[in-house]
Parts: sequence; structure tokens; C-alpha cells
Amino acid sequence: MEEEEEKDRGTEAEGRGIGRRRFLDWSWKALALGLTAEAGWTTYDLLVPRPAGGFGGELEAGAEGAFPEGDVRYFAEGRFYVTRVEGDLVALYQKCPHLGCRVPYCETSGRFECPCHGSIFNRKGEYIAGPAPRGMDSFPIRLEEGKVLVDTGTVEEGPSKDRLTFREEPKGPSCLEETAGPHGEEPHPDEPHEHGAGGG
Repeated sequence: MEEEEEKDRGTEAEGRGIGRRRFLDWSWKALALGLTAEAGWTTYDLLVPRPAGGFGGELEAGAEGAFPEGDVRYFAEGRFYVTRVEGDLVALYQKCPHLGCRVPYCETSGRFECPCHGSIFNRKGEYIAGPAPRGMDSFPIRLEEGKVLVDTGTVEEGPSKDRLTFREEPKGPSCLEETAGPHGEEPHPDEPHEHGAGGG
């Protein structure tokens, strides 16, 4: 008799709403669906990142006319320099292609000179001297409504060591005393550059 009463109660409960098993079954399915949606959104967010305002995204460098020939400007937020060489704008990555040091622009010589191991590059980022395997890497530039936009999410590999299309004599003394020859002259681009014991 007790068994019949329990069956009757179970039947009544099922008739009034969902049972415990059905509730748990739907709860697990809803949880799995939510986790799948969250995983999908996270994957999408990682694979298609939103453009950032800093390094890794597109940055506005200023008006196109704000860069006269020979002027070099550094943008710390984007880790690049913008210069105009022979009429063309160039955005050079600050990172030395040798070992990744920041390559500052030397105002006195008018060249980029790496303080770590003495690599030297012209204003176009082309290799002049030192242990660097190539010229400085760069970022693509596009012009939109008179504004210079630099895409720091796309690194373009620098020119090979033997490619020198922009020839310009140094404006003055080098910022790197150790890169000068015995009589104060700079090493010739075709000559191997000797550096100290730190490798490189």
C-alpha cells in the first residue's frame, strides 16, 4: 500500500511540473551551452582582436604635412619613428634587428645608432654598419583624410644588408664613440664591423 502511495505522489509531481531528474538534465544542458558560448566568444576575441590605441594597433602619427624632409619623430606609445626620406614617409620599428635593443636616432650624425652593439642605420632604416643581420624593420603607413596612420600590428622585415638605396653622408660625429675607427672615421659599409667581447 505504501508503494502505491509513493507512485501516486510521483505521478502527481510529474503532472504538476518537472521532476528532479528533468530539472537537473536541463540545468546541465544550459550550463554546457553557456560554457560553449563563452569559449566561442573568447576564441573569437583572441583571433580577431579589436584595434588598440597603443602598440599592436593602428596609431595616428599626425598630419601628413607635419613631417618635413629630414625630420625624425619618435612615438613612444607605438614604439616607432616616422621620417620623410626622399619624399616618402617611413615608419621604423625602434627594435634593433640584431638583439632587440631600442635604437635611438642620433641628432648629430643623422643616423639611427644602436648603443648595445654598434649597429648603424640610415634615416630610411637601411643597414650601414655593425652586427645587425639586416636593416631596421618597419610598419605600414596609410594616409586617411590627410592623417598619417601607422599599423603597429604588422611588422615588415627590414631590407637586406646589401641593399642601400639612400646614400647620405653623416651630418656630424657619431653618438657611439666605440663605433668610430682609429682616426675617428666610421667603418665602411662593406667592411666587417668588429665589436667588443659581448657578442654582437
